[in-house]
Amino acid sequence: MKKNIGLLVIVLLVAVMISTYVKQQIDKDQEIDAASLGKEVEDRVIGLEKGDTPPDFTLTSLEGEKVTLSELRGKKVILNFWNTWCPPCKAEMPHMQNYYEQYAKDENVEILAVNLTAGERDVTADARVNTVMTFKNSYELTFPILLDTKKEVWMDYQIITIPTTYFIDSNGTIQHTIQGPMNKDMLESYVRSLD
Repeated sequence: MKKNIGLLVIVLLVAVMISTYVKQQIDKDQEIDAASLGKEVEDRVIGLEKGDTPPDFTLTSLEGEKVTLSELRGKKVILNFWNTWCPPCKAEMPHMQNYYEQYAKDENVEILAVNLTAGERDVTADARVNTVMTFKNSYELTFPILLDTKKEVWMDYQIITIPTTYFIDSNGTIQHTIQGPMNKDMLESYVRSLD
């Protein structure tokens, strides 16, 4: 019996040492990622605010269409940045779809959901795109999903928290920024304030 208890204590100590080592390695990797992100944005102005004109971009949708933000001037734009593995992103997608189906066309609103594809957890670029397509299909999303495969828009908009959403008025000016998930009521309220 004493041998079994002694063996159990040794096994538990080894498990604690391994988990501590793994946690230290994960923390070290996160520090390296944060440092590299800091180097990429150090020459840019941090953050976009109300009254700013958002950086223009052209990205390809999952359907292969090119979408340019500046070509949407005259429409109100909900510009959402997200990833498939992000729980708050998952939570807000049904609300965005509901809003899109019920109000977007009548209120001259376009939703652009920019997937930060370079930040997806798959190893290859093709696997990342497949993950995004599977996500789109499982949530039955019909608004445009754009792929930021090279981190260019991600860096231009300095996205640190996801989801992050910009509400852009028909003149092409940012009026609101939301960091975190939205529900349908929030979407309706913020879009109404763009008038």
